[in-house]
Amino acid sequence: MSTLVTLGPPTPLPDAAALLAKQQALFAHVRQLGSALVAYSGGTDSAYLAWAAKEAIGDKAVAVLADSYSIPDSHKVDARDFAQSFGIRFEVIQTNEFANPDYAKNDGNRCFHCKDELFTSMEAFGKQLGISHIVYGVNKDDLGDYRPGQKAAKIHQVESPLVKADLTKAEIRELSKMAGLPTWNRPAAACLSSRIAYGMQVTPQNVKQVETGEEELKALGFRQFRVRHHGDLARIEIAREEMERALNLEMAGEFTRIFKALGFHFVTLDLQGYRQGSMNESLGVEQTTPTS
Repeated sequence: MSTLVTLGPPTPLPDAAALLAKQQALFAHVRQLGSALVAYSGGTDSAYLAWAAKEAIGDKAVAVLADSYSIPDSHKVDARDFAQSFGIRFEVIQTNEFANPDYAKNDGNRCFHCKDELFTSMEAFGKQLGISHIVYGVNKDDLGDYRPGQKAAKIHQVESPLVKADLTKAEIRELSKMAGLPTWNRPAAACLSSRIAYGMQVTPQNVKQVETGEEELKALGFRQFRVRHHGDLARIEIAREEMERALNLEMAGEFTRIFKALGFHFVTLDLQGYRQGSMNESLGVEQTTPTS
């Protein structure tokens, strides 16, 4: 049976003073840790958390990026450039989740195995640096979503400072904008493995197909989209506000050219448009989470 989560209109943002008070609470929590590794992907949440940790404890905060097949190369470059631009201590570690059969089989617990590998690797790296605390960028809105990775965070005693500061995604975007962070309006970006249909093995090869296809869509000028991999079929989700541009024969020809060249036999445009977690619908978890 599906679980339907219905959300009303967006909650108005607090005024600037209230937002900055939450940010000060975030700084205070990180200061209590003394030092921390930040699980960092360069997305809006983790970039803001890495910046905040640096503001709170300086070089005792280390942004740690996983060099994983599931993170697009362009995102790795953006993550590095952001850290360098804001003077954030930055490190890259190797993770090997694709070697884990429980991850590769791609059932509903894939995200757990991914985060378990990440946090295990970060714990080992932290011992080398003498840093015992790990923090990650889960926010208040994420708590109602289907995210098995949160179970891994609990097992590894990973801190969630954005939740402790009671920050929502919209508030993080606004505080990022106030701080001059270019990531404030970055489209939501889940890992590439989340694009592979559940039950279909995740491999470096099929996530590369998705990565290349999404880079091609970006080159066409689309901003918010997903490529969902269903074996021989590529299902393209485009944000509804961009859908009109996708619905013509010329663009259909472009989509066909791109994805046939990547080895897909069939190419389809999902008329529901882009929505977060659409693969979870096959697990009986239906979501109406707004695009972020």
